[in-house]
Amino acid sequence: MKRFLLGFSTLAIAISMFASTALAADKARVRVVHASPDAPAVDVLVNGGKAFTNAPFKGITKYAELDAGTYNVQVVPTGATSPVVIKADLPLKAGQDYTVVAVGKLANIEPIVLTDNNAAPAAGKAHVRFVHASPDAPAVDIAVKGGPVLFANVTFKKASDYLPVNAGAYDLEVRLAGTNNVALAVPGVKLDSGTVYTVFAMGLAGGTPKLEAVASVDAMPTMAALPKSGEPIATSTLVALGLLVGASALSAGIALRRRLVA
Repeated sequence: MKRFLLGFSTLAIAISMFASTALAADKARVRVVHASPDAPAVDVLVNGGKAFTNAPFKGITKYAELDAGTYNVQVVPTGATSPVVIKADLPLKAGQDYTVVAVGKLANIEPIVLTDNNAAPAAGKAHVRFVHASPDAPAVDIAVKGGPVLFANVTFKKASDYLPVNAGAYDLEVRLAGTNNVALAVPGVKLDSGTVYTVFAMGLAGGTPKLEAVASVDAMPTMAALPKSGEPIATSTLVALGLLVGASALSAGIALRRRLVA
């Protein structure tokens, strides 16, 4: 597969359609995440028409709704028609949400296609998953501070399962996979009830741009309150984590200083 693909109906399909809470049975929803650390801003063409324009590194589009089917997707530098850094067909099923993440350095850029689960969490709960999108960061474990591992041995291009946790504030730490060596402390992570989050590890562990975590709110009780996609979620979510050079890295997950119920 290849980069930052995404399907959108030809021509202009409103990117702002994320506001709809219920997905029609005959529709799919898709969004694109630009996680290639040395790639320029890009335009995404779907069936020959522009669907997204000038998408920058760390950019996360909102979901857009389209008919189920297979879409031809091309990714090009903003304002240009070549080179085509990604060209692929993307099949989308009715009733399903997708996230397409462009990963790897530009010379080896490719897409990973994630199947999303934006179903509402149980009362008092939040859902979180972690996506490793840093090409030079080693495998990591995401754990409760001084406690159990929540996401184990997450490697490049992999996504964790969704983790249900009690809403509240938590202290997390990022460890080198399989060890107790803490690469990064992540205190005071706040997760809101009824909300679904994805945290993407982006950047480079040993270079520029630096490794950090970029969080998005994927679904929440009141979609009108959705923050601008790709920005940190208030003080209450996962903000940029600068992972130490050489120590492993990425972060994401969710933890519990209180009791975690899977």
